[in-house]
Amino acid sequence: MWGEDYFLTSAGARRMGLSGPRNGRTYIMYHGTSWWAAQKIMAKGFYPSKRGMLGQGVYLSRDLEKASRYPLDLTEHQKVVIKVKVNVGKVKKIDCQGHPLQKTWHDEGYDSAWVPPDCGMVKSGLEENCVWDPNRITVLDTIKSKTEPTLQKDCTCFTCTV
Repeated sequence: MWGEDYFLTSAGARRMGLSGPRNGRTYIMYHGTSWWAAQKIMAKGFYPSKRGMLGQGVYLSRDLEKASRYPLDLTEHQKVVIKVKVNVGKVKKIDCQGHPLQKTWHDEGYDSAWVPPDCGMVKSGLEENCVWDPNRITVLDTIKSKTEPTLQKDCTCFTCTV
């Protein structure tokens, strides 16, 4: 379970329908990462991935459920979701594998790419966004798993719980 209940719901914070992000709009989005990477992002901002399904950029989603699954190889207590505000700029919809602009959308003047839910691009069927310029992203807060363990007195590991 994730701690979205700890935050006031704002525009974009709920499960989105099929409508994509609109050009020039600002949305609340989420980025799933490790605890240690979240510390680095909070201090220095995002660095774009060099590669991925949509090419270079920062991968986000307006769907908290999608973001809370990442990174896939970590346990729940090692994961953190970063809540951000994003000005999406000019958006390109990428709705199929092999789309002609799947990895080159930025070269064509787009600021972000959007994968709609249930289009067959991702197994989860949940939407995904890729933002080229990290300066379009403002970090708001972090959300930790509700199952995050608490440390026992005099213990420095993350596996001990009270």
